[in-house]
Amino acid sequence: MTPPSSTIFEILDATWPAHRLIKQGPFTLRQGKGGGKRVSAASLNDVFNESDIENAEETMGRLSQTPLFSLRPQDRELDRHLEQRGYDVVDPCNIYGISSAMLAEVTPPSVSMFEIWEPLEIQKDIWATGGIQKARLAIMTRAIEPKTSILMRWDNHPAGTAFVGIYEGVAMAHAIEVLEHQRGKGVATMAMHQIGRWALKHGAPEVQVICTKENKAANALYTSLGMTVVGEYHYRMKGI
Repeated sequence: MTPPSSTIFEILDATWPAHRLIKQGPFTLRQGKGGGKRVSAASLNDVFNESDIENAEETMGRLSQTPLFSLRPQDRELDRHLEQRGYDVVDPCNIYGISSAMLAEVTPPSVSMFEIWEPLEIQKDIWATGGIQKARLAIMTRAIEPKTSILMRWDNHPAGTAFVGIYEGVAMAHAIEVLEHQRGKGVATMAMHQIGRWALKHGAPEVQVICTKENKAANALYTSLGMTVVGEYHYRMKGI
């Protein structure tokens, strides 16, 4: 069963964790240490007022982070306040979900998908081509168990890599990267099927993945697999 969208930040905090979580008033603040928006954005837990927003901004400033907030559909009031304070919308995202059993119905070709922990150097090199470097590799190290990486091989050569972790019955896939010359061959599709098989083995009945709404290729891939949008969120930040 798909968890309610209110748990999305809990799933992310477990499977793609920030360097540090800071509970401050109605907000959870995240210290990202250069790991990107998902691990640096503040999220709302309770009723807020303007002073709470100002306090969150000051704390993020002390962390040397640009004030940044993650907002779900139910955060409309905060969204409105941030817009009035000059915050712009950034990276609206879709959250796709599907039963692990459905993904696992397809078995990838032999010697094409490998579940490996810790990631090999070749995987780190592939991630680096997509801008996933030391700070994001540290996120994978921090993530709770069970977790794994997927090494993708195609035409007898390295093709891509991905990371996946489990929280509360959801296997969340992150950092899916396929080398440019290996794209268009169904590599990412087979990787998702492998993630479904791994999720089932580790007791997770659902697989989820996040992509920006602007990423047409990723949205098309997940839709073609029978995945459906189970949630969404966007960021607001200043000075973009």
